[in-house]
Amino acid sequence: MRANIIFKRIIMKFDTIIIGGGLSGLISGIQLSKQGQRCVIISSGQSALHFSSGSFDLLNALPDGKSVNKPLEAIGELIEQAPAHPYAKLGTSKFAQLTAEAETFLQDTGIPTKGKAEQNHYRVTPMGTLKPTWLTLEDHLQGENANRIQWKKVGIFNVTGFLDFYTQFIVDELAKIGTTCTTHLINFPALERLRKNPTEMRSVNIARVFDNQDNLNELVRQIKAERGDCEIIALPAIVGLSRKDALAYLQKEIGKPVYLLPTLPPSVPGIQVQQQLRARFQEAGGVFMLGDIVLRAEKEGDRITRVYTNNHGDIPFTGKNVILATGSYFSQGLIADPERVYEPIFNLDITYSRNREQWYSRDAFEAQPYQTFGVKTDKDFRGLQNGKPIENLYVSGAILEGFNAIKEGCGAGVSILSALYVADRISSKQEML
Repeated sequence: MRANIIFKRIIMKFDTIIIGGGLSGLISGIQLSKQGQRCVIISSGQSALHFSSGSFDLLNALPDGKSVNKPLEAIGELIEQAPAHPYAKLGTSKFAQLTAEAETFLQDTGIPTKGKAEQNHYRVTPMGTLKPTWLTLEDHLQGENANRIQWKKVGIFNVTGFLDFYTQFIVDELAKIGTTCTTHLINFPALERLRKNPTEMRSVNIARVFDNQDNLNELVRQIKAERGDCEIIALPAIVGLSRKDALAYLQKEIGKPVYLLPTLPPSVPGIQVQQQLRARFQEAGGVFMLGDIVLRAEKEGDRITRVYTNNHGDIPFTGKNVILATGSYFSQGLIADPERVYEPIFNLDITYSRNREQWYSRDAFEAQPYQTFGVKTDKDFRGLQNGKPIENLYVSGAILEGFNAIKEGCGAGVSILSALYVADRISSKQEML
């Protein structure tokens, strides 16, 4: 019995404990694991990646609403307007350095993207409009500018009964910028079986159908029969869930470029990104614990010493450092009740208004103040408790204070850059010991 208890304590000892298995947690975990640290990620379940559009925004607008085309040039103005913004804590030179590192990181991790921080490009949204962004998965349809895509004739193919992809909206919007689209429906027995239950006709379930080679061949046959004189084929993002070669196979067999268009959630490309990041983390030696929830932590002096989870009861996780990357309200990294907004694990200091009427604007299309609420940190992204930093607790991602991911178009950028920065701070600290 004694030997068994000692064994359990040993396997729960890590260099860094990462709470949250989304974009920010996985990136910091990969960086630290590649540097030889023993890391664990404790993840309660789905992350916001499962709702991703296939693009990563860096900065589309300043807090005052001014549009941003060149993020690297706009950082100085952002810092003046929002000194608590995560980018302001990085500073202009570090911001530029980390964006370059992020672009390389994603490519090296097996997530090929197009785009550069020097100039936003445009992606096609699920509604067919063109939206500025930083990086887009290379197999997704992109625009050359706000009013043009490269292609003039596009064949859009959709699955009969798939309601999370609005073909006519896309056709209408692309027509406004000079692109003509033809629309086509796909159906065959494997899809018909799925279609009998409308709740099952979702992008992920359809993608599982096309993971099967025979079904992929049938998709090729139907597209070839109806492709006509279109320049490219556009599909909703419903292929490639488990097989990375699906799109390349389609292009080879059809003989035309094939691009993907984002759908309403759940997101096949988002899940692909999540799976790829998790695989790289585990390949680097990281331990990924899915379906567990951190309940509480113990603190000695200004350091977190133990972390306890639902699945492991009184068996603690111990680590030299802890990264809190639990996300915002969606994943309950932040919790709002009628009186306050709070962080449930460490009870960290939160920026929020005491007057609840100041949490929101009655105009749904205006910036909502609650979006900027979040955990307070020092310049090194260490969480504050009663105004003082906890020495070994770092915070990254959507839970941070001072930014509006929706109105500023910076959510993914904050998650990625803060993760890289926190990993760098932990590594630098370790090297000094």
